Amino acid sequence: MSSYSDSYKEAGVDITAGYKAVELMKKHIAKTITEGANSDIGGFGGLFELPVEGMKKPVLVSGTDGVGTKLKMAFLMDKHDTVGIDCVAMCVNDIICCGAKPLFFLDYIACGKNYPEKIEQIVKGVCDGCVQSGAALIGGETAEMPGFYPVDEYDLAGFSVGIVDKDKVIDNKKMQAGDVIIALPSSGVHSNGFSLVRKVFDVENADIKSPVEALGGKSIGETLLTPTKIYVKPVLALLEQVEVKGISHITGGGFYENIPRSIPDGLGAVIKRESVKVLPIFSLIAKTGNIDERDMFNTFNMGVGMSIVVSKEDANTSVDILKANGEDAYIIGEIAQSDEKITIV
Repeated sequence: MSSYSDSYKEAGVDITAGYKAVELMKKHIAKTITEGANSDIGGFGGLFELPVEGMKKPVLVSGTDGVGTKLKMAFLMDKHDTVGIDCVAMCVNDIICCGAKPLFFLDYIACGKNYPEKIEQIVKGVCDGCVQSGAALIGGETAEMPGFYPVDEYDLAGFSVGIVDKDKVIDNKKMQAGDVIIALPSSGVHSNGFSLVRKVFDVENADIKSPVEALGGKSIGETLLTPTKIYVKPVLALLEQVEVKGISHITGGGFYENIPRSIPDGLGAVIKRESVKVLPIFSLIAKTGNIDERDMFNTFNMGVGMSIVVSKEDANTSVDILKANGEDAYIIGEIAQSDEKITIV
């Protein structure tokens, strides 16, 4: 590449660093390429051939999100190879709630200074997330923005597109009282509620790198950086064998905001509190921050990253299928005739 500008470099943007970052990330991107991906990294647009064979009415489903202030933990721990998984997860876990299979992903990284090796680590995480979800990374953007971001900080966001046959879109129309709610365990805090988490633990000033007994010997920093679990492949396996009536991705707003989103008017979720397998990190957050249980369930996933509604007759079969696909699924409640969208008892 012969392109070079001394003037631009003096202004804080080194375009050669961008070229180096692209070269470093290519080997990671190659692992994500699927049958429909038709573009090489570095072009002006990402191309993807739609797999519509066998579909009567193919519908595209899109999702976009970022990692939020969890990135602050990456900065403090100087660990940048997992936040990309979070970015992918926040998008693909949303579109799978419609029953859509993710096809491709694009990322956007904005930074104060382009350190090629750091950008490579960020993109490696994105690629790991794409492999876990079966999506191809077909493009992206790295923007060096001196004076806008501190030199050691960056932001990360992404965009995914999936596909589903219109007749198979999960739309809750068949949900009824007596249906069962299945929980898929989370890997931790995932990528929501970090403004509160950072305040509770005072992460900028506290020791977040030493082992904590309550966290099984892991540090607070390590535990909080655990990447968001991606549920795409187990859920797709379930959809092939069972009629799923509703799926909720438990993100910001916790149980109280997300579970009701997949439930029609006139019905409500009744969650059995004693059934919820709360992870140690949430107990530590509640104790350290003196946060009441209602607020905890209204902010965090509390150990449940996704909930799935199926008929009572399909409940045990569904749990077995999910377990066979690597998810320690379990029943946490049922759907009832109610004006209250969610009740935790």
